[in-house]
Amino acid sequence: MPARSIGSGTLSFGLVSIPIRVFVATHSEQLSFNLLHAPCGTRIKQQLYCPHHDKVVERSELVKGYQFEKDRYVTFSDEELKALEAEANRAIDIHEFVPLAGVDPIYFEDAHYLGPDKGAEKAYHLLAQAMRETGKVALAQYVRGGKEHLVLLRPYDGGLVLHTMHYADEVRSLAEVDLGGEPKLRAGELEMARKLVQQLSSKAFRPEQYKDQYRERVQEVVQKKVAGEEVTAAEPEKPKAQVIDLMEALKASLSRTAARAERVAEPEVAGKRRSAARARAHERPVATRRAHKK
Repeated sequence: MPARSIGSGTLSFGLVSIPIRVFVATHSEQLSFNLLHAPCGTRIKQQLYCPHHDKVVERSELVKGYQFEKDRYVTFSDEELKALEAEANRAIDIHEFVPLAGVDPIYFEDAHYLGPDKGAEKAYHLLAQAMRETGKVALAQYVRGGKEHLVLLRPYDGGLVLHTMHYADEVRSLAEVDLGGEPKLRAGELEMARKLVQQLSSKAFRPEQYKDQYRERVQEVVQKKVAGEEVTAAEPEKPKAQVIDLMEALKASLSRTAARAERVAEPEVAGKRRSAARARAHERPVATRRAHKK
């Protein structure tokens, strides 16, 4: 089924304008639960409560407030907020092109696919191809919901993907986090850590090999409960003892990953041996038949 567009706009760089359509690129598969009243199993409803008047209030009695000090607010009407919104503009204006490696992933928020609108296919693919060949991504701004958003556009799988970005003042500094100073690292420990990184390294990112095992376990139990089966909770695993000796932990990790690599390699080697044996067995009768003919 073709993807359904959630919006449209214009992608602009220089004097070039490309009509585009926006599509959802990702969705969450996280499981959610509803709160039920245990005696009857009815889903509960949440109410708006004012602790000052000790009563439930209607939505028509609500106003929006901005907290400027603890428990002190200035209020805004819908008309005031509407007047402050950015002017509606469907254009995504590219400000500059930069190397993707120069953009830290901490700034990324979410992703949408961009596709060309009718008649804009050539200009769309021209931009995507130019960005691929130059190794650049585009930084732009556009208005959505009355607010100005910073976005990054990059070539992806033959097309373009748009990432909503955090502004610089929305990203907290790591300096706020206590990193425990700079402990002295011994050369042997660092060398073992490098080896462990190499052993656990892969040539490429393969997202399909990772599964949400919690979701699978919950869905399995849901199916059993729907079928009326009795489900008993498994005993939770006891936490492992904390490893104090860093060098011993590195050595044990290296041994474990090496053993795992050998187990993975064994079936491949055995398969190659079986294939070679089958090939030799297939060749022998042919040679015999040829000798018989002579």
